[in-house]
Amino acid sequence: MFAIVGIVVVIVMVFGGYLGSGGTMGIILKALPFEMVMIGGAAIGGFILGNDSGTVKSSGRDIIRVFKGAYWTPQDYRDLLCLLFELIWLSRQNPVAVEEHVESPSTSSIFARYPKIQAEHEAIELIADTLRAASMNYDDPHQVEEMLDKRLEARKHHALHTSHAVQVVADALPALGIVAAVLGIIKTMGAIDEPPSVLGAMIGGALTGTFLGVFLAYCFVGPIAGRMRMITEEDDHFYQLIREVLIANLHAHPANICIEVGRQNTPHSCRPEFNDLETALRELKKNAA
Repeated sequence: MFAIVGIVVVIVMVFGGYLGSGGTMGIILKALPFEMVMIGGAAIGGFILGNDSGTVKSSGRDIIRVFKGAYWTPQDYRDLLCLLFELIWLSRQNPVAVEEHVESPSTSSIFARYPKIQAEHEAIELIADTLRAASMNYDDPHQVEEMLDKRLEARKHHALHTSHAVQVVADALPALGIVAAVLGIIKTMGAIDEPPSVLGAMIGGALTGTFLGVFLAYCFVGPIAGRMRMITEEDDHFYQLIREVLIANLHAHPANICIEVGRQNTPHSCRPEFNDLETALRELKKNAA
C-alpha cells in the first residue's frame, strides 16, 4: 500500500508541476502509446534476453512483494524461535527421537505445527542439514559454522539476483528513451517540408521518448529494484536467525539461551517480547513433558 502512495505522489507532482507551468498533455498523450511500446518493449525484450526463465519468474514474484511487503512477519519469527526450541530441547532429551523430524520434516509433527515455515523448503533444509551436521560430532563447531555461513552467503547472493536484473533494466531505460527519440527525429526529418506547427508537434512527440525513458528509470523501475533489494535483505534476517540459534546450539548452550541469542539478533520490528516468548516456551516444555 505504501508503494502505491509513492506512485501517486510521483505522478501528481511531476505532471501537476508540468500542467501548472502552462504545459499541455495533448502531445504527450498522443505520443505516449507508441513511445511506451518501443521503450517498454525493448526493456522487456532485453530483460528476457539477459536472464533465464527462473530469474524472469522470480522477478515477477519479487515485484509483487514490493507492494505486499516482506514475506516473514513478526509472528513467523516467534514461530521460528518456538520451532527451534522444540528441536533443540528434544535433541538434548532424546537425540534419537529428533532424527525422525530432521530426516523427514514433511511428516514431522513438530514442523507441522508451523505450516508456513514447513512450506518454505529452503528454511527447513537449512535447519535439518545443520542439525544433522551437529549430530556428526565435529571436532570443532566452527567447521559447521563456516559451512553455514557459506551457504547463507550463497542463498542471499541468489536471492538478490532479481533486484540486480531489474536494476539493469532501470539503468538501460534512459538510453532506450534516446533510441525512441532518435526514431522520432528520423520521422520528423522525413516530413521537413511540413509547416512549423506540425514539425513542433512531431519534435515534441520525439522528445517524449527521452522523457519517458528517464521518468520510468528514476521514478519507477529504479526505486522498485531498490525496494526489492531491501525486502530481500529483510527476509534474510529470518535465515540469519536460524544461523544464530543453531550456532549457539553447536556450542552447547542451554536451549533457552540459544533461543534468547536468536531473539536478541532479530530485527527490532520483528523481535518477540521476552515475556511473551518465555510463556510460549514454558508451554512447549509442559506439553513435551
